[in-house]
Amino acid sequence: MSVQTNERVEAGVDVRGGDPKFSAKCASDSQVTLSQQMMPSDANPLGNVHGGYIMKLVDEAGGLAGMRHARRPVVTVAVDSISFLSPVKVGHLLTLRASVNWVGKSSIEVGIRVEAENPITGEITHTNSAFAVYVALDDSGRPTSVPPLILSNEEERRRWDEAEGRQQLRLARWRKKPVKMDMA
Repeated sequence: MSVQTNERVEAGVDVRGGDPKFSAKCASDSQVTLSQQMMPSDANPLGNVHGGYIMKLVDEAGGLAGMRHARRPVVTVAVDSISFLSPVKVGHLLTLRASVNWVGKSSIEVGIRVEAENPITGEITHTNSAFAVYVALDDSGRPTSVPPLILSNEEERRRWDEAEGRQQLRLARWRKKPVKMDMA
């Protein structure tokens, strides 16, 4: 089974994925930027912000971008690995940027980039990035179709192609039978 792309080119516009009964949307229509100063309550005794707190913010930013694209509630179904490249300190301004990379029938992959800024020096550090997949829900809480995505430039097409490859890997992992464990 291949990943649905429904690639269409209409009057020079590259429209992919989603349900064609909806009007296609640009990635820029649903981009989200969240910024928040990190406080002592967000950190461990060493003054580093808890990774779990940053992961929560990653999920919030990604979920908001998914909701803005679908105009429906979404739930998280996968978050690809998150590696922390550098610590985030108390007092830093954490900024998360989320953008839709790919859409399937009811699923949406969102890329989230996290940066920390020292507001005194102005130094900005890329702390981590993640790819999260959300599924749009109807009023009964069941998966529902999402709008197609308009790819406006080469960068968006590259992001789509890379996201499609990640989705194929996810689907291959999910299709594998669970390992039966003997607890005797």
